[in-house]
Amino acid sequence: MAGRLLLTFNAGSSTVKIGIFRLEGAKPRRIGKAVVDFSDRPPMLHLKEGPTQFELPLKGAPGHDLSGLIEEIFRELGAHFDLATMVAAGHRIVHGGDLFAGPVELTPETIEQVNSLTRLAPLHQPQALRLIRAVKHLYPALIQTGSFDTTFHSTQDDLVRRYAIPRTWHERGIKRYGFHGLSYQYVTRALATKAPNIAKGKVIIAHLGSGASLCAIDGGQSRDTSMGFSTLEGIPMATRPGALDPGVLLHFLGTLGKSIKELEDMLYHHCGLLGVSGVSGDTRELLQDNGQHARQAIELFTLRIAGEIGRMAMTLGGINGLVFTAGVGENQPKIRRLVADRLAWLGARTDDQANEQNAFKISAPESRFAIYVMPTDEEQMIAEEALSVLYNEEDVPDAEPQGDSHGE
Repeated sequence: MAGRLLLTFNAGSSTVKIGIFRLEGAKPRRIGKAVVDFSDRPPMLHLKEGPTQFELPLKGAPGHDLSGLIEEIFRELGAHFDLATMVAAGHRIVHGGDLFAGPVELTPETIEQVNSLTRLAPLHQPQALRLIRAVKHLYPALIQTGSFDTTFHSTQDDLVRRYAIPRTWHERGIKRYGFHGLSYQYVTRALATKAPNIAKGKVIIAHLGSGASLCAIDGGQSRDTSMGFSTLEGIPMATRPGALDPGVLLHFLGTLGKSIKELEDMLYHHCGLLGVSGVSGDTRELLQDNGQHARQAIELFTLRIAGEIGRMAMTLGGINGLVFTAGVGENQPKIRRLVADRLAWLGARTDDQANEQNAFKISAPESRFAIYVMPTDEEQMIAEEALSVLYNEEDVPDAEPQGDSHGE
């Protein structure tokens, strides 16, 4: 299998990240990556191969059927990589519900099960399914696999996963599932390599990107998370509100007469940092904006993050480490400092110089718990899970010991 390729697809609501991996023993090694932004007109393929980067406009238009667009993307990728050696395509699927306990081969039966969960993730699930079907159309014999964001959280206690609603609804699947599991899985494993003593203890990971959540981990296992039934819950995000009083939703639907579609559009696309600031959902832009509303958006964001960390420290019964990851968590020193400042009561102290440099460890010596910055790599996890589906462990040749990989 050495030298064969494996592709991964990480679908968002309006973008898809594509990882290109070469199989080397038991370890897929990334050799390229691409991002397609469907919101661009025309859609653009951003491709990175080693140190070289390309931007290629695409003629196709995104729609319900992505076959034409995916065919065009594969044609462009084929100019740089030998896709004839491709052995599998792995997909990130946001919602696995209680149906999936790990990665699976995407057969007609499992695809139908994934489709049955669309009602639980109406923003993300359809996009993943469109990609799966488009790849299937182009490569009917290619093995495709699914990796689920929810399975990492299956170790949580039933009490943590419950809402205070009638038991019959809980039994019908209205419960807390949690998301960003592939990211948490990667960071947990990477932390075990770089700070093993901390990783064995009580760790809170803050995955802060346009979508954002936190996870409480004890001994490498998920114990609590801020997102629940949907990707709307928890802390404010770029355009999503986070925790919201259900009475607000009743007010919109009843008193204000809004439709379900209008409410869904508002909750997913017009709330969060964008809603509070009225300017942008991007923390980089908000931090450069001296306006009062932009400042308030940042203050609310960091207030809620710190509040969730406090709540999760309660779930864990303490805290040994805090890890910031994803785009905002990895690259925004001021956000990290503002969060840590609000956690001073818990003993958090940052080293200003280390924090500004986005160093691995940014906690000051006097901090009561360690604070880290770690890149995440969901595509690496998808690739490794795809490989695990392809082969039983005993069939995979031993890999050479490797240092921690943070992706590109």
